[in-house]
Amino acid sequence: MNAAASYHSKVIYASNLISPLRMKVLISPKDEFEAREAVNGGADIIDVKNPIEGSLGANFPWVIRQIRSLVPHSIEVSATIGDFPHLPGSASLAALGAAVSGANYVKVGLKGSKTVDEAIFLMQHVTRTVKEFDTRTKVVLAGYADFHRAATLDPFLLPDIARRADCDVVMVDTFIKDGNSLFDFMDEASCKQFIDNGHTRDLQVALAGSIKLPEIPALKHVGADIVGIRGAACSHGDRLTGTIQAENVRALVELAKQA
Repeated sequence: MNAAASYHSKVIYASNLISPLRMKVLISPKDEFEAREAVNGGADIIDVKNPIEGSLGANFPWVIRQIRSLVPHSIEVSATIGDFPHLPGSASLAALGAAVSGANYVKVGLKGSKTVDEAIFLMQHVTRTVKEFDTRTKVVLAGYADFHRAATLDPFLLPDIARRADCDVVMVDTFIKDGNSLFDFMDEASCKQFIDNGHTRDLQVALAGSIKLPEIPALKHVGADIVGIRGAACSHGDRLTGTIQAENVRALVELAKQA
């Protein structure tokens, strides 16, 4: 975060100038049943993932296809390819699989890249692969607020990496799902700094990480374009054993509208 602190003094773009009228709510179902619940609850983006495989665990291509087929075309579908090791070729093939399966957003968890140059190299090849298939498909670079625990790059390096790799969205999540939320690792001022750093590079900015209902207004206040949620949308608030419920999604979406 020290690298970003020096940069922050140069940022002259105010995030509230480009923040959306309403922050989009991204809900992460694992199957068709949960996807229907998310749609019925009013989710803006349906984000296909497999929570058993990790924070950004990848699901199967046929699950992405099935969910894309049932979700109205007015609603975008995202798919994550996993908390990825530094394997640029494998990441590119996985990203193409998600795009071919119907994802409007392809999300990469930057787990294995240990330097900025490695991260740029991997994401440039992912972006090239996705855009050669369909220029309309968006590439999401995701990192981790708990980077010390995850042994990953400082998330404040990610906006510059994403811009240099021609990504469309930069995202911060949490790697270890142990009840700690994004705000246990980044306070409101840090979140705003991250968002400003993304916006000044013409990126959309998404925030996630065990976000709870009362935290929605703070994310709206700092100018997040997208908030990513699974646990708070699930029964009992449990991302692994619970299932997404339409009424929980509806409460999150309503708060995002009002915040």
